[in-house]
Amino acid sequence: MRSARTPFTTPAHLAASSSLSEDVGGPVAISSDGSVSRAVGRRMILGALAGAGATALLGSGTASAQGAGRHPVQHSKDTLLIKAFPEAEKERMRLARSLRSSDFIPTGRYAPAGTPVSVTVRPAGGRVPTLHIGTFDYYNTDTTLQEPRTIPLSPGRNTVSDAHGGPIYLSFAGHGERAAVTFGNGAQHMAVFELGRTDEAAFQTQLDERTDIPWVELTTDQAILTLTREGALLYRGEDHTTLMELFDTVIDSHARISGLDGGGPLDRPKAGRYHFNEVSVVPSGVGAYAWHGYNGFPRAYMDRLCTVSGLRTRGWGLYHELGHLHQQAAYQADQLTEVTVNIYSLAAQRALGQASNLLTVDPKTGLNYYQTALPKLGTTGITYEKSFGAYEKLIPLRQLELAFGEDFWPRLHRLVRREHQHDAPVDDYTHDPVINARQYLALATYASRTAGCDLTDFFVRRWAFPIDPSGVAALAALGLPQPPVDPSTLAD
Repeated sequence: MRSARTPFTTPAHLAASSSLSEDVGGPVAISSDGSVSRAVGRRMILGALAGAGATALLGSGTASAQGAGRHPVQHSKDTLLIKAFPEAEKERMRLARSLRSSDFIPTGRYAPAGTPVSVTVRPAGGRVPTLHIGTFDYYNTDTTLQEPRTIPLSPGRNTVSDAHGGPIYLSFAGHGERAAVTFGNGAQHMAVFELGRTDEAAFQTQLDERTDIPWVELTTDQAILTLTREGALLYRGEDHTTLMELFDTVIDSHARISGLDGGGPLDRPKAGRYHFNEVSVVPSGVGAYAWHGYNGFPRAYMDRLCTVSGLRTRGWGLYHELGHLHQQAAYQADQLTEVTVNIYSLAAQRALGQASNLLTVDPKTGLNYYQTALPKLGTTGITYEKSFGAYEKLIPLRQLELAFGEDFWPRLHRLVRREHQHDAPVDDYTHDPVINARQYLALATYASRTAGCDLTDFFVRRWAFPIDPSGVAALAALGLPQPPVDPSTLAD
């Protein structure tokens, strides 16, 4: 696993340029067969300025707040009125997460390769947005194309260009400051569908007319879906309103299981959108991945990413990869990375009315994962890390919900946020025994505190988590009573 790195760091002078020519004043793997893969070394399976924190100009002419939700939209044909919100790293720390998510504002614009683009910025305060050109593609062999190129802007008229071209995004870190951003010569409109704003017929017309723009985007107040034109055309006949509503449903399910009910400053949903990006290449056997700022999906995943039926009934890969952007660092031991992530996947399945993957029956044995895992509990020689498969390892996390209520994980997330506001991004698969022991103990400790019960027997004696005698003593020191029911006996 590569150490977590700050995204969007390509120096502007390598691939892009920005110049101020006129001051107008003013003022972030699931394998192809569904199994866990770690071989490739990253997380797998892997006035007028009344805009909003995540506003988008999607080709319409008049300002509107329809379907605005958390991010009311204000824009004209050529001008975006945007409102600053906390940057991705500050949100990662607030939410005590392992990975940064997106803080991009989609513009609906495309910069052709090597073409000067005029961008005029009129800030209403001291802060100025930053511009980004390009898409995410971590495994691209051309390192300059692995992430968008970042270009600082100045108040007034800027002329920017990028050697490779690509979709144009803004980021605007702050706390409610406003700015107007006007795109002039050089910027081209992409085909864009915005939930609640673009009707299907208009989107289809855009697809027919904007044939020279190689990227297409679909957005909601919570999601950006960035596709190649070829990828988008594969499933252009889908009901895109229903599709993007499903993206919001999945995102909402992850927010709920994370305890993001807006009950306090630490429990607000993440500022800005989540970014889902079609990528050009993934390592052999990998179906999708997650990294700082986004989830990456190859063309082979389009049938689940871009179809209503696929996302609704076979979208575990997306539920899983989005889950990586919600994991909390405090209890993420290396072998828990691909386990705790599926707390969120199961929540999405419940929200969509699907049967739990834990109940999947192996045709060879006729047994589901509960039936293969539970007979092992408490037997001599078992260890959590080596005696159970990937889905079997998920069972104790689900059993905690069955024993202590569907609000167990929301309560645990809220507790962790209150005590972990400055954790560094997680370097997965460090195999550092000290770190891993600490994080396994942290999971057992936070679970016991959330349940209000001593879960030593559940974690140590039944599921054989790697918690040593000093950890057992630390759990005993909490002074909690025994649980009224043995969670390890429960199943869906």
